[in-house]
Amino acid sequence: MRTNGPLALIFHTIFVVFMLAPIVVVCLVAFTPEGYLSLPTNGFSLRWFRAIANYPEFVHAFWVSLGLGALSSFVALLFAVPSALAIARYSFRGRDAVAALFLSPLMIPHVVLGIAFLRFFTTIGIGGSFAGLLIAHVVVVFPFALRLTLAAATGMDRSVEMAAVSLGAGGWTLFRRVTLPLILPGVISGWALAFIQSFDDLTMTVFLAAPGTETLPVRMFLYVQDNIDPLVTSISASVIAITMTALILLDRFYGLDRVLAGKSDPER
Repeated sequence: MRTNGPLALIFHTIFVVFMLAPIVVVCLVAFTPEGYLSLPTNGFSLRWFRAIANYPEFVHAFWVSLGLGALSSFVALLFAVPSALAIARYSFRGRDAVAALFLSPLMIPHVVLGIAFLRFFTTIGIGGSFAGLLIAHVVVVFPFALRLTLAAATGMDRSVEMAAVSLGAGGWTLFRRVTLPLILPGVISGWALAFIQSFDDLTMTVFLAAPGTETLPVRMFLYVQDNIDPLVTSISASVIAITMTALILLDRFYGLDRVLAGKSDPER
């Protein structure tokens, strides 16, 4: 079995440090007691974490982002799963064109999408609404959900489905008891990636958000235009802490390998 040599280990270490350094810096600055961005600091303080409570608009924006990301990812999967199964299983005229059409939002800059959606939603009367924001996010995150679901559907062993059909399984039973469990890792990974894209989107959302529907990235962007204090870093550190806690709990009680890789539990 080959192992990484010293040069490979050094390269990997430098790469990991390079990727984690911005996150570490943001988290360290969040604990500064100063009224400005400062690193290194003279000490550690929770001043800017307590300051979040004085800005309820950030808390509201967080819940909007959370709900929007979860809902748009779920709706995207409702379209991605049947689309992926159709593209992976059937050979029909224009299949490649359909797949390219579904993935085309990946090739369009979000600035262009934001302006186009703003014009369209204003024309039909849903500009600045949560419904319009949801539709736009579904369009943007759909390719991410489709790509991973399609990968899982393409590599699925169809013989298990044939065995279930030979035993009398109906269409819905076949999908619920056989097909969906086989592609579940791709479905969950697609939902997670779509959720991250929706939660983190700023370039497009800034054109569509209105008071009451501002997401957390938009609210933070508007705040830093007029302020340079460490409040935004404390919010970022809080989001990072929440994400890490959720991943740890998921790994502890269910297992990330089962969610992302589809590995079975040896005790079951």
